[in-house]
Amino acid sequence: MADPWLHIVGIGEDGLAGLLPATRAVVEAAEVIVGAERHHRLADSVGAERIAWPSPFDALIGTLEGLRGRRVVVLATGDPLWFSVGARIGREIDPAQITYHPQLSAFQLAAARMGWSLADVETLTVHGRPVEQMIAFIQPDARLLILTTGAETPARIAAFLAERGFGQSKMSVLANMGGAEEARFDGVAEAWDHTVPEFNTLAVQCIAAPDAALLPRVPGLPDDLFRHDGTMTKQEVRAVTLAKLMPMRGALLWDIGTGCGSVAVEWMRGARYARAIGIEPRADRREMAAANALALGVPRLELVEGRVPQALEGLAAPDAVFIGGGLSRETFQAAWAALRPLGRMVCNAVTLESEALLVALHKDYGGQLVKLSVNRAAPVGGLTGWRPLMPVTQWSLVKR
Repeated sequence: MADPWLHIVGIGEDGLAGLLPATRAVVEAAEVIVGAERHHRLADSVGAERIAWPSPFDALIGTLEGLRGRRVVVLATGDPLWFSVGARIGREIDPAQITYHPQLSAFQLAAARMGWSLADVETLTVHGRPVEQMIAFIQPDARLLILTTGAETPARIAAFLAERGFGQSKMSVLANMGGAEEARFDGVAEAWDHTVPEFNTLAVQCIAAPDAALLPRVPGLPDDLFRHDGTMTKQEVRAVTLAKLMPMRGALLWDIGTGCGSVAVEWMRGARYARAIGIEPRADRREMAAANALALGVPRLELVEGRVPQALEGLAAPDAVFIGGGLSRETFQAAWAALRPLGRMVCNAVTLESEALLVALHKDYGGQLVKLSVNRAAPVGGLTGWRPLMPVTQWSLVKR
């Protein structure tokens, strides 16, 4: 096999001086260097052809493929495989053709500046991504290291913290780490007023007030955290439903009849990089689902207009399917056919007609059939009594 023709080099604020001798030799021997303006500036003494990140960025792979056969170096910040361009390139170009040269990552440098163990923190990026996705990680005593998307991002995150009762959380912005212009800005979320450099890393120590919102990532958030019109999978049933759906890292859920999106939202909160597509014919409910996804930290919930089973055509194959509305044999069969091996299917029914269908499907396909009954304490005159919710018949099975 030929030697790798593509080198992806992590570089820090100290430029070429911070590279290992062997890595520096690779950069200095390059015929072509690809990178952002700041990367080229950090290695400006090398006399190679220079190429900036293409626009749109998706054109990068084509640009690199066109350079095959030459000595090519891609410069990235820190560790090229940690929330960086190296992973993207490695998914499109055979890794056997690539040599990676990691540098200290921003997370490692930030953890060292803060005196935090990386094993005990959540490492996140909102660089070029919706800032709202960090909301799902706001927990009492959590420590977060966040790659930001610009100078204004720390203030936005401070607002998210304050709005949820975490205004006393300690925040530190670390900029230009390892370089001559390294700077640090400290404060608390509710009083954050610093002007910070564009390129920075944010460290947050979450501190909860007594009235702070508690939003665990295990399923079963309170119903009143969601905007809804009364038709939704209620908290207790939702917790059981998510347990059967089994959120997993990077897995895709089809939430059929998504309504206000409560199941899809909790699925995405339940595992890192979990994805969901909500299929809902009503525009008002899709609007509620989008608002709930944004407020609860999963802004990438995808919403599809249409009626099932027709609306399922062309969607990416799911790892799990929840049918909470629009249940029919045709819809089940279309979803079951699309479901990937080891995929999980959960169907909930509250009407006698839907229950009869689940009984018939259970007879044909097996799985587990249960009836869930929930009673909540509520005022009865001047006293307290039990008020039942509508019982839910639930059918679940795994595709093997």
